[in-house]
Amino acid sequence: MKRPLFLLCALALVWEGMAQGVTYSSIKSAPFPNELTASAQGSKIAWAFNEEGKRNVYVAEGPDFKPRKLTNYTSDDGQEITSLSISNDGKWVVFVRGGDHGSNWEDGLPVNPAFSAVPYKVQVLSIPFAGGEAKSLSEGDAPAIHPKGTEVTFIKGNQLWTVPIDGSSLAKNLFTTRGSINSFEWSPDGSKLVFSVGRGDHSFVGVYTNADSPIQWIAPNFNHDTSPQWSPDGTRVTFIRTPGNGGAPDSVLTRRHRPWSIWTADVKTGKASQLWKAPTTIRGSYPTTQGTTNLHWAAGERITFLSYHDGWPHLYSIPSQGGAPLLLTPGNFMAEYIKLSPDGKWLVFCANAGPDKLDLDRRHVVRVPVEKAAMEVLTPGSGNEWTPAVTGDGNTMAYISATAQRPPLPTVMTLSSKQVKVLAQDLVPATFPERSLVTPKKVTFNSSDGLFIHADLFEPTGGAAKKPAIIYIHGGPPRQMLLGWHYSDYYSNAYASNQYLASLGFIVLSVNYRLGIGYGFDFHQPANAGTSGAAEYLDIKAAGEWLARQANVDASKIGVYGGSYGGYLVAMALGKDSKLFAAGVDIHGVHDRTVERTRNMIAPDKYERAPDAVKALEVGWESSPTAYVDTWTSPVLMIHGDDDRNVRFNQSTDLVRRLDRKGVEVETLVIVDDTHHWMKHANALTVYQATADYFVKKFMKK
Repeated sequence: MKRPLFLLCALALVWEGMAQGVTYSSIKSAPFPNELTASAQGSKIAWAFNEEGKRNVYVAEGPDFKPRKLTNYTSDDGQEITSLSISNDGKWVVFVRGGDHGSNWEDGLPVNPAFSAVPYKVQVLSIPFAGGEAKSLSEGDAPAIHPKGTEVTFIKGNQLWTVPIDGSSLAKNLFTTRGSINSFEWSPDGSKLVFSVGRGDHSFVGVYTNADSPIQWIAPNFNHDTSPQWSPDGTRVTFIRTPGNGGAPDSVLTRRHRPWSIWTADVKTGKASQLWKAPTTIRGSYPTTQGTTNLHWAAGERITFLSYHDGWPHLYSIPSQGGAPLLLTPGNFMAEYIKLSPDGKWLVFCANAGPDKLDLDRRHVVRVPVEKAAMEVLTPGSGNEWTPAVTGDGNTMAYISATAQRPPLPTVMTLSSKQVKVLAQDLVPATFPERSLVTPKKVTFNSSDGLFIHADLFEPTGGAAKKPAIIYIHGGPPRQMLLGWHYSDYYSNAYASNQYLASLGFIVLSVNYRLGIGYGFDFHQPANAGTSGAAEYLDIKAAGEWLARQANVDASKIGVYGGSYGGYLVAMALGKDSKLFAAGVDIHGVHDRTVERTRNMIAPDKYERAPDAVKALEVGWESSPTAYVDTWTSPVLMIHGDDDRNVRFNQSTDLVRRLDRKGVEVETLVIVDDTHHWMKHANALTVYQATADYFVKKFMKK
């Protein structure tokens, strides 16, 4: 049978990669850990492992921390594991199975990418730490184990329910209140529960004692009161207050301060007072990085929180009786995935900080005492480390670590000696091509408006003197790609894809564009970005122009790909600059940014409207790829899952129709019944293999 020459060339590249042990599936063959947690007492830890789609709970216990598989789910059915925790007594592990908890809507609804006739319902489960059968306690989500370890409280139908941790009886409604419960916490002695309930334009903090006592509302007002936390003695609570919805419509295009404050209240009297108010500046706005305010009531009558008001997302502590906040983490770096140690004396977190100048594009585990600015980077070096947790005995720090080559694995550090042990290395398949993966290099360049941009460069070895090049654009947009494996499973897929493309002979440039995290407030929240002008596209164009100037790049063969917000910027690149970007892969991108915004801005359900509503919609349209279909000539592969809960599937349907009418060469790939996050491992392989095959076909055919 005669085969087209370009197909033979593509197959030759794939066969060459296979001979070296490098395929996309081999790079993705290593297990991916998440949900790492530690017990409040003793030395027990637990985590979830995704082993090529088979997700299970693993546990280990000091001093040897030998991993042990606790559950036995054997199929790639797309059911994620979240909300993993260990009871205070260390006897039980509780988790949620099912749903899509990275979604923007419907995160608690069933996910069914395996096409089961009866979809798996989102469930709360428990299993003995010592081993045994996992028991489904109830449909529900967001469980918290009672301090005494006898019950599990969880959210079902926006209300709080409770069930014995051993499943010995059916779950029952703990109490009923109007609105939707969005967070809750048991008091340290388990006698009371504090919660936040959303009621549309306002939210209240309440305290539940028992079925015979009325709910006590803490300083109810015309505000949003959220994130309540108990004091260590269980007599007081602290919470975050932001203004309730309403007021006269303001300018859409003008950036403004988003006020917030920290309050404390005496539970017995219900009397509340403001502890601290954020500065009324743009930088002092309510933080939007991971965990938002990260409010904790720590030991020594200190309340800790995160704020962006000095230009970086830093940690602070303040006396619970009032006073000036103390900056705990000075420096030009960000803190995220923040936890309070079991004794309440330390904050542990990950940060892009360390002694190496390249650490700005990495993550390391850091700790700081809550009463003084004496932070310590515990894991310096060229790797990445994240999601730390201190064991209850205070002897061990558990976290997840990786390098540019070695995939993420759970890791423990003895805090006294700093001795490190990487766990579960035997679960990485022998076929995983660790030695064939390249180390990405940091490069920088200026955007056309002068903004300084960071990017990660993947360079293949050997091959032609001038190579085709691909720009990768991350989603979010509040994300940062790293110089090594990423802490997000979605972006670990992309990191693996960039490595695979490099193994095929492509130069790959992963761009950390404005709107992303890791480089301070002004980079994260810039002017004229998003629907207010899409200034972030200037950074993608600058990346393409930087590649075109490199001596080892074939400037006629520069492609671009990305997912979500990255897909949006792919479409912007192809629509505005097809002469620069010769082909692209748009994975579930947003394409018309006026959708779902027009009615409320132009014709709200009241007399008033924003003074710049019409102008804002014009700018929103000009910030949309659909506005540039007339100048779009480059071919594109469009990919979307039709159960996407982050970007509407019709965003891609609409753009495909427009490009068809324009005569643009469009190929499509629809993933049926999967979400934005490729819950089924086989679907992730399909998406990123199709991406690589497309660029091979477009740029490497003879």
